[in-house]
Amino acid sequence: MSKLSGVIPPATTPFDNNGDIVFNDAAKQIEWLIEQGAQGIAVGGSTGEGHTLQSEEFAELLTAAVDAAAGRAPVIAGIITDSTRQAVQRARLIRDLDIAALQITPVHYLFRPDDDAMVEHFRTVADETGRDILIYNVVPWTYLSPQLLLRIMREVPAVIGVKQSAGDLKLFADLMMDADDDMLIFSAVDALMYPSYSLGAQGSIAAILAAAPRPSVDLWNAVQQGQHKEALSAHVKLLRLWNALLPHDNLPAATKYAQQLQGCPAGLPRQPMSPASESQEQAIKKALQDLQLIA
Repeated sequence: MSKLSGVIPPATTPFDNNGDIVFNDAAKQIEWLIEQGAQGIAVGGSTGEGHTLQSEEFAELLTAAVDAAAGRAPVIAGIITDSTRQAVQRARLIRDLDIAALQITPVHYLFRPDDDAMVEHFRTVADETGRDILIYNVVPWTYLSPQLLLRIMREVPAVIGVKQSAGDLKLFADLMMDADDDMLIFSAVDALMYPSYSLGAQGSIAAILAAAPRPSVDLWNAVQQGQHKEALSAHVKLLRLWNALLPHDNLPAATKYAQQLQGCPAGLPRQPMSPASESQEQAIKKALQDLQLIA
């Protein structure tokens, strides 16, 4: 648990024209993120199009990531499934890998489990896998309240923290206010990393970090060192990049384009996701130039 803190970018998954994973490029991206200062790496989450991965692909991708990281940064495994059984089965595929934690979404297809069932979902996965778990609180129609998140962490000790997504900083502040000292709260409020850190977040796991890892690390460091003028300046530039990434529902593809402009092999999105549009490309280029990441 003590190893997880700071800037933890969610790696994108490089696909080729046939929709197959390019594992060599996936390993190169892990190397690039570590060179940029990443303090951990999440693999197979939303930015990594983990919802599109078959179980065997998931296991092979995590193996490649752990091998590439080689102990230099902790690796978090993203699990996006729609039943407790599926989550357990996927976790068991990587039981022999050096994984710091499982990042698991609530079950979310159409039918939302009630609060008691949600607690039991995470309890069962924890009991069956013996792994530490981060709740990936991201799905709008099954969003877990701060009260339920705290209940799960208190009743299931293996649930060590939360990746809190969505743009509502009030919900994030409420969670931080009542969290116990040993709970790890990571921000995925991409537009508001600076205030998230100022509220006491132990770090972040969010797409903006993968699109611009070095400035994201600089922002984290500035807040930790009390350099708030520098942090605010970094926040504004990263917010402009975030606004450039967002206009369409293809965030992983837009993130890949930003990575490619910086020399990181990110590949294509998996069908049916569309690549970055021309207007997105222009806006992303301008934002990366403002960050002095490309000429």
